Amino acid sequence: MQLSNWPSITEQTLAIIMGGGAGTRLFPLTKERSKPAVPLAGKYRIVDIPVSNCINSGLRRVYVLTQFNSASLHKHIHSAFKFDNFSRSFVEILAAQQTPTDTNWYQGTADAVRQNLRDFLQYPYEYFVILSGDQLYRMDFRDVLEQHIDTKADMTLATIPVGRQAAMDFGIMHTDANRKVVRFEEKPKTAELLDALKIPATLLKELGQPAGAELYQASMGIYIFNREVLVKALDNDLVDFGKHVIPDMIKKFRVHSYIFQGYWEDIGTIRAFFDANLNLTDTVPEFNFFDTSAPMYTHARFLPGSKINGATIKQAIISDGCIIDDAHIERAVIGIRSYIGAGTTIRNSIVMGADFYDVHKVNKVGDIELGIGKNCVIDHAIIDKNARVGDGAVITPDGKADNCDGPNWYVRDGIVVVPKGASIPAGTWI
Repeated sequence: MQLSNWPSITEQTLAIIMGGGAGTRLFPLTKERSKPAVPLAGKYRIVDIPVSNCINSGLRRVYVLTQFNSASLHKHIHSAFKFDNFSRSFVEILAAQQTPTDTNWYQGTADAVRQNLRDFLQYPYEYFVILSGDQLYRMDFRDVLEQHIDTKADMTLATIPVGRQAAMDFGIMHTDANRKVVRFEEKPKTAELLDALKIPATLLKELGQPAGAELYQASMGIYIFNREVLVKALDNDLVDFGKHVIPDMIKKFRVHSYIFQGYWEDIGTIRAFFDANLNLTDTVPEFNFFDTSAPMYTHARFLPGSKINGATIKQAIISDGCIIDDAHIERAVIGIRSYIGAGTTIRNSIVMGADFYDVHKVNKVGDIELGIGKNCVIDHAIIDKNARVGDGAVITPDGKADNCDGPNWYVRDGIVVVPKGASIPAGTWI
């Protein structure tokens, strides 16, 4: 495809980001917000990833479909993504609504798009890029569009090669050597089925993989539809793309796979979210937020540089506007406006920071200041935004079940989570 065609192609493309359902697997981080609104890497939100990928790909017409706990997400989108008045670019929210023809809330990803189809079709978009709102990756969607157009596909879905064990947890696509999808299986378990779904040897060679590698094409939840095909694919009662629409389409349409081999992580669970964040503290992380050729955008805040008063810091991300006294921090992500008191140890943890500064300091006996107090120990924990942890508190999953609930804390996947706005009294041992 000639480069000169790109402006017209991207102008004919609409991006649609799924705002997520109830987010039960990411609870309690989704107790008061939707999945895409969960803070990430200290200063971002998860939704910033797909929106930034769209902007960097020249796709500047983006809708975000929302339904559950969406106030925080709406506020962030409105604050973070503003284009000038002299272009047709936008990032806008489409919240679930009752209409004369449909009084139900979104029943799934496909149903969410179907209910908003009249809004999408009133403009002459020829291609629709449909994305998940809870994944960490960097992708140029122009590459996917190029393959989609060159192969004359009706629909193209992005896949990523995974090993045999991981394949059991994904929807697996099987293609021929030309990457045309011929079969779909949801979370295959049997040895016979897995053997039949392996990436063909000729395709492995094209991908630069060893000929005998046991790799499978796992769906990434990224889809490109032609206009008429999207209308036909949703002319039914099927509610979910991955489980229902895609398997049905394989029988009726020309469906191709775009095989992506970069970093990609589904951060829909507490453990996946925790690991993805802490992996960013590696000396050379797999995902690079420092890539200036395709930056990740977020709300531009006017915060002062962080102030460090004698702390020992090793392998950590420190965000803007923090005040850290003589603490020890090791392999941790410290979010915006965090306060950490002297003598405190934080290791293998995420502190999300705060939405505001504690301007009116506490003045009552027993009140707890915003942030982490003095002489605390926090290990394998996530401290959500605006939490207050009193002096001498110890927060660790040691000796607890992998999943249990406390009065103002939770353990999920072996990680202690202190929810947004919670208070942990001084001297508490969790």
